[in-house]
Amino acid sequence: MVEWNFVLLGFLVLSLIHSGTQFYLNRLNVSYLRRHRTAVPAPFKEIVDEEKLRKISAYTSDSTYLDLISGLTSQAWTLAILLSGFLPWLVDKVGATRLGTVGEGLLFFAILSGLGSLLHLPFGAYETFVIEARYGFNTKTFRLWVVDLLKGIAIVGALGGLLLCLLLNLVVHGGLTWWLWAWMLVGGYELLMLWLFPVVIAPWFNTFEPVGNASLKERVENLMEKVGLRARGVFRMDASRRSRHTNAYFTGFGRSKRIVLYDTLLASHTEEEILAVLGHEIGHWKKRHVLKQVIVLEILSLGIFYVIAQGLKWPLLYQTFGFERPVAYVGLFLLSALLSPLGYFVHPLESAILRTFEREADDFTLSLMETAEPIQGALKRLAADNLANLTPHPLYAWFYYSHPPLVERILRLQNAPARGESL
Repeated sequence: MVEWNFVLLGFLVLSLIHSGTQFYLNRLNVSYLRRHRTAVPAPFKEIVDEEKLRKISAYTSDSTYLDLISGLTSQAWTLAILLSGFLPWLVDKVGATRLGTVGEGLLFFAILSGLGSLLHLPFGAYETFVIEARYGFNTKTFRLWVVDLLKGIAIVGALGGLLLCLLLNLVVHGGLTWWLWAWMLVGGYELLMLWLFPVVIAPWFNTFEPVGNASLKERVENLMEKVGLRARGVFRMDASRRSRHTNAYFTGFGRSKRIVLYDTLLASHTEEEILAVLGHEIGHWKKRHVLKQVIVLEILSLGIFYVIAQGLKWPLLYQTFGFERPVAYVGLFLLSALLSPLGYFVHPLESAILRTFEREADDFTLSLMETAEPIQGALKRLAADNLANLTPHPLYAWFYYSHPPLVERILRLQNAPARGESL
């Protein structure tokens, strides 16, 4: 049985504030959108008409409410397993296997992860086959959806299971400084994933081929040479096999760096717009945004691992949720659940930092292209093709948006003269 004390009450109050804030911000954003669904913002008048704007409003509302219900369901699920006595029961069953602390911990997390995935399976299916299909985005068959799901489970199970196994061994056998070794392990794992993703993981889901347009490929390579970046290649990704959404990205680490263009993007954008989009991504690399993010995250994670190390030794943590003695893997789960609501309220700071990075990358693109027209055209077309919300509520955007709102972003580009920045 759970023990009612200040730990549990504090967690419940924080969880209630978390859920209430999430509900309020999403409702606020949808209400604001509906009030503006007939007024096309000035920068988009030539590409978005009132009918398209109504479609954007409907798509945003449907997606927002699904995300909100999914998020609140996840929070309710966490509260249910914490307060119902399910965890002590599960630990008793897992302990009966006599697999040792590490083996029992792996089984414990596998069961919880599996149950959580089953809980969210209907939301994923509804998003793909109802909402995305309703607005003309989904091209994925049910068979492909299942195959992608199984591949994802296999990858997460293999790589995540290996990392968890190493972490549990450090907790059990690493001594007083286990948290320091764990911090270095996770940091190394993240760098490894950054390197592995484009060459090992992504090809499991999509086909990557050299861009067939010789003119575009040459211009992209010239652009890369101009800024002094080397990438493994410029690739076309078969995104249309799953969705009609458009995008492009620059990924990888070291020799695995590569440029990826969605085939949907190649089909709908001009060469100048594509180059502007890539210039923006290159700006992130030239401004060392990835490195800055890694440094900040590593500093924060060092503090988090120290807090976890102290928390695992706190008897009241286990007593609160019905455990008579400390169990290392249970402590890891409990602390992650307790710290999660706190992490939610760090979101505005993270968003503000990322928006600053996006403005710097836009400035770099402006200098690189020597005119704002290509990047403005690309942003407008991306917004129209992806049914992006053109009128988010300012408070919602401040809290959640990693990119400046599109209207604000385009007006800033329009008012900024081309810069003669050295590349």
